[in-house]
Amino acid sequence: MSYQVPFIDPRSHYAKLKPEIDRAIIDCLTNGDLVNRHQLKDFEQHLAEFVGVKYAVGVNSGYHALLFALLGAGVGPGHEVITVAHTFVATVSAIVHCGAQPVLIDVAPDFNMDVDLIERAITPKTKALLPVHLNGRVCEMDRILALADKHGLAVIEDAAQALGATFDGKCAGSQGRAGCFSFYPFKVLGGFGDGGAITTNDAALARMATLLRYNGEDRATGEYHYHGQTALLDNVQAAVLDVKLRHLPDWIAHRRRIAAAYHRGLSGITQLRIPQFDETRRKDIFQNYVIRTRVREQLRAYLKEQGIETLVHWQKPMWEHKGLGLAAPDVPETLSICREVVSLPMSAETTEAQVDLVVAALRTFFSMQP
Repeated sequence: MSYQVPFIDPRSHYAKLKPEIDRAIIDCLTNGDLVNRHQLKDFEQHLAEFVGVKYAVGVNSGYHALLFALLGAGVGPGHEVITVAHTFVATVSAIVHCGAQPVLIDVAPDFNMDVDLIERAITPKTKALLPVHLNGRVCEMDRILALADKHGLAVIEDAAQALGATFDGKCAGSQGRAGCFSFYPFKVLGGFGDGGAITTNDAALARMATLLRYNGEDRATGEYHYHGQTALLDNVQAAVLDVKLRHLPDWIAHRRRIAAAYHRGLSGITQLRIPQFDETRRKDIFQNYVIRTRVREQLRAYLKEQGIETLVHWQKPMWEHKGLGLAAPDVPETLSICREVVSLPMSAETTEAQVDLVVAALRTFFSMQP
């Protein structure tokens, strides 16, 4: 189906950057720079500088970033890791594949970890906290870090949706033992396939992740230090991401303008909950612009009729997927979110004219509700 207002527009996105991207790809192919060459190292350096840490390690997915960061923090069999119930399954799968037990707690109304619930979930087996910075909004890291320090826990940030977002002036992925990013094509910084990275100030963790991503081998010496995995960020993808990283500040500024336009247009609709804009400690990047309503399915159907594409993340809670073997947690806010949220079109290509169309459709829809 062709939408008047698409959720994202990857073709237009590529067209805007075509000369730069094509040049980067052709340079890789012409010089045979396919695996672990300077393009990857350049991107890692630039990403570390952007986030504000000493090291960045490129891997082939956000999942592998999480897995290697947890392993680097010493998480293993017999341990528990506290994270949120409202997140993509890869967050929990990384914990499981370390041999540890995920402990799922609820989120606050802003979709991020409810810090008030952390301490009661800590047990003698707890090894790490894994907050998820959802929709481009950083968790309350000061309180999370204080609890981690009090109980001797590692903090691994799932910052897959929050590259460039800040809390108290510090970037997502810069405050815990490690930050984990995804470069899935539709992220704020997306490649042309899967990709990810770990950011950290911990030299030992960076070293371990660098070895694990290449089957455990130190490429300089040929020595194998671990039974690792094949999880290196492809060199061509790194070259593309390095090009895009230069444009990221402008894209974030654009997303904030689009979010502000949504906020102006949607304020005052009583049956609708929209993202918060009244805080000074956070600067969100709006990876997603997420609204909540109890008539979500009717709204989505109406918007589709109007040619407006929307997206629902994780409509079915992950523990209801029996194959994952997860016990149902006590998370009422997460359950409400699964029933009520819908993401509106938001990308570097979304225009204010398109926002006007979405706002008009939403106002018309809610004017017809009893």
